[in-house]
Amino acid sequence: MALQATPYKISLDISDTDRGVYESVKFTVARHPSETELRLASRVLAYALFYHPQLTFGRGLSDSDEAALWQHDLTGQIQHWIDVGQPDATRVIKASRRAPELSILVYGNARLWCDKVLPQFAQLSNVRVVLLPQEALTAIASKLQRNTHWGVMVSDGQLYLSDGDEQITLALQYLLGSPASA
Repeated sequence: MALQATPYKISLDISDTDRGVYESVKFTVARHPSETELRLASRVLAYALFYHPQLTFGRGLSDSDEAALWQHDLTGQIQHWIDVGQPDATRVIKASRRAPELSILVYGNARLWCDKVLPQFAQLSNVRVVLLPQEALTAIASKLQRNTHWGVMVSDGQLYLSDGDEQITLALQYLLGSPASA
């Protein structure tokens, strides 16, 4: 019998002073059986960092033609494609043709990826690449529970996450492109 996805109920209080976004949102995200805690935490952080009312989770691991998250307009056209991890250059180039805006949240040992893969699409003007610091991401992933309520503040390129007991700061490093605009 195949393993089932595990649902996580997430509640976020988002205060993004850089984009002027202030929302409280609740959603359920499925964790694929082969998905790591770091990837799931990265998807939740991507949702907070690029929040928009039409932002939804894609099937991700189970469908290679879908983004980890994406934003569609009312006609169904993709407006923002968001990936997490270290996608290959072919995937990035293909996705950049499908959406006017493409964002990638890179985590893990990204040095080799940055040296080998990033230069293959660095000339694309609609691509933004953000590096998540590994130590802070690991701490956040350890706090992700099946029912999670976090306060997330984005200000001056920093992401602050609070679970009520502790605050974790992620210094977002933009390797390509600039912070999202409102």
